[in-house]
Amino acid sequence: MTRYLISFENGAMDHITKEDLPEVGKAAHAVVQEAKDAGVFVFAGGLEPDVAGARVTTDGLVMDGPYPESKELLGGVFVVDVPTLEAALEWAAKIAAACRCAQDVRQFLDDPEI
Repeated sequence: MTRYLISFENGAMDHITKEDLPEVGKAAHAVVQEAKDAGVFVFAGGLEPDVAGARVTTDGLVMDGPYPESKELLGGVFVVDVPTLEAALEWAAKIAAACRCAQDVRQFLDDPEI
């Protein structure tokens, strides 16, 4: 099996109204439960948009960043362990429908130690 990161950018869900958020949350949690039941769930979570991040350099220096206006910030992640890219894309489609925003899909590098 191969692990895939399914993610969306910070701000991708800004179009969702406060009234619709409970429904979106319920739909997203249902997809997570479906992935758990299917045995492909690894991890999922939204990222706090209003808390400043930090960047740590190779020499240990801690700097502010990345900045909220940057494309580098993720809004949420969903990691699945599935046999094919096609299977990952199917899960991404479910998350996209639940969260009402497009999802990016990236394959993790194989790590023989895992």
